[in-house]
Amino acid sequence: MADSAAAGWVETPVRVYYEDTDAQGVVYFAGYQRFMERGRTEWLRARNVQQDELRAEHELIFSLVTANVRYHRPARLDQALVVRTRVSEARGVRVSFEQEVRLESAGGELLASAENVAVSLDAESLKPKRLPAAVKDMLA
Repeated sequence: MADSAAAGWVETPVRVYYEDTDAQGVVYFAGYQRFMERGRTEWLRARNVQQDELRAEHELIFSLVTANVRYHRPARLDQALVVRTRVSEARGVRVSFEQEVRLESAGGELLASAENVAVSLDAESLKPKRLPAAVKDMLA
């Protein structure tokens, strides 16, 4: 995992496995969301935000509420990809992630781009819960 700190991007490598593909041998649309979920998790880890600790210390979890994905080109079996992730906004209960899935090879052709929005929820009631200042600082 690489972190392009200047732009706030974290890059997470992934590989396309057989289970990620459909009958045509390309990544099924939902597969991109699985890749992006890994990217969001690694973005948080790069900022020392552990989701299990958020739950234990702040009784806070994240839930994706909006997924706006544009598919540019298909990814295929066994290709090496990179998921690029950064936070474009964190306020109130919302965290907006800008994400890209690119080929890992030279040139890094753009395969999918997305704006995914997560909200912070109380771990027990599942009701919206404002981001604690300490967590918000880690996301900035």
